[in-house]
Amino acid sequence: MRLVMIGTGPFAMPAFRGLYDTHHEIVALVTKPLDPHRGRAAASIPPIRDIANAQGTPIFGPVDINSEQAHIQLEQFCADLLVVCDYGQILSAATLATSRLGGVNIHGSLLPKYRGAAPINWAIYHGDAETGVSVIHMTPRVDAGPVMAQGRLDIHPEETAVELEIRLSEVGAWLVRRAIDSLEAGRWEALPQDPKLASKAPRLKKTDGLIDWTRLASAIKNQVRAMEPWPKTYTFWHRRKAEPLRLVLGPVSIENLADSPAPPGTIVEASGDRLLVAAGQGAVRLQRLQPAGKRMLAVAEFLRGYRVQPGDTFAGPTSGPSENKLDISTGRKTAQPPFDPY
Repeated sequence: MRLVMIGTGPFAMPAFRGLYDTHHEIVALVTKPLDPHRGRAAASIPPIRDIANAQGTPIFGPVDINSEQAHIQLEQFCADLLVVCDYGQILSAATLATSRLGGVNIHGSLLPKYRGAAPINWAIYHGDAETGVSVIHMTPRVDAGPVMAQGRLDIHPEETAVELEIRLSEVGAWLVRRAIDSLEAGRWEALPQDPKLASKAPRLKKTDGLIDWTRLASAIKNQVRAMEPWPKTYTFWHRRKAEPLRLVLGPVSIENLADSPAPPGTIVEASGDRLLVAAGQGAVRLQRLQPAGKRMLAVAEFLRGYRVQPGDTFAGPTSGPSENKLDISTGRKTAQPPFDPY
């Protein structure tokens, strides 16, 4: 079959690369357009373009894939199928109609769970033990098409979103080839999604990285793992006789506290290589952190340069109460959550 790959980000790269190992013809890559002001900077060029260039595959970078001009170009590829993954734009019905069989999408969750732009991050954020990849036959509704193939993976307890994405992308590359071959053979089956089981995984915002220390220590650790590589997790050290200092957190671990824990956000130990902060339940031991405008530091190095003392507090940019308190029995927010998980 004649295939058009539509993708930009790293999650799409194994699938795109794997299509060249099949008997199908890859007639074009559709990807994010280059920034005209930074197009010559190597760091601004998505690596997926390198794959297409190495294979001599034409690259099409429309600003709006759903525009009439983009449709004219897509129709000229005479594609049998659009293969969509980690692209960044929602495809309209008219866009899907530019190929004979429409499109298939590789999505990093066990649909209908975590529909949206950041399924891998939110699965880790909520402490899920398992996730997976779904290949769907696309409809104009976001991530709502029938499921053609699905694969499951356990989430490792120390795994970041970056690390999990790499593993899931390889599963997706294998699953989409199987789905394409089934389509070609005319023997494909797709199971409709149950909308009652759907949950959302919206695009991350910078504020999603701000730590609410009233959460469970385990939930804070999950947040640190989930918010990689962006927006990172961060807090503010409320220093005595100084403005609060923004700190980006690196890896953390969990430790238990005595029967009478300090208020959430209170520093309970700061010596040697140990920096412990009380959470809503338990404590978070910081391993690395980055002061604003500085490089990432190991805790021992940070404590040598900054006079952190037990009793100091980590909190939001102001010292007032958090606007997003959480139920410490679950680690979930009870007001203004980042999204409704169910």
